[in-house]
Amino acid sequence: MPDLRLTVPDTPVGPLTLYESDGAITALTWEGNGAASDDDASPLLQEAARQLREYFAGTRQDFDLPLAPRGTTFQKQVYRAMQAIPYGATKSYGEIAEALEGCARAVGSACGSNPIPVIIPCHRVLAAGGKPGGFSGLGGLDTKKKLLDLEGSPSWLL
Repeated sequence: MPDLRLTVPDTPVGPLTLYESDGAITALTWEGNGAASDDDASPLLQEAARQLREYFAGTRQDFDLPLAPRGTTFQKQVYRAMQAIPYGATKSYGEIAEALEGCARAVGSACGSNPIPVIIPCHRVLAAGGKPGGFSGLGGLDTKKKLLDLEGSPSWLL
């Protein structure tokens, strides 16, 4: 099955494009060049778009979608660890590294390679001392701050 995609144009962080392959979400990007409407999309992409809209409206805290992020075994462990961080909470790269018996730098690298940001909430991972670290999505740290503010996360330094 070829990759399918759908753009969700109306988000506070810009247009997002969802990608599906073999019945699972595989990527979310800021390209904004997918299908023109939900009507042109698969049922899974329509559901993912609905859940994203609910998240940005503040009525959804958890995503319930089949995900198939590409990555190494370690990266996938980090993705699962990020998914376990509750809405409105944060963890540090070091805390995740300790839980996975890895190093903070490798966790940071895995966060930066997250192919499904927002849904796999890499924005909830901070550097030591509550500093923001990085964010690979369009807008960088400004987008990370918007996502954390949306979730009512404690203030952090920019």
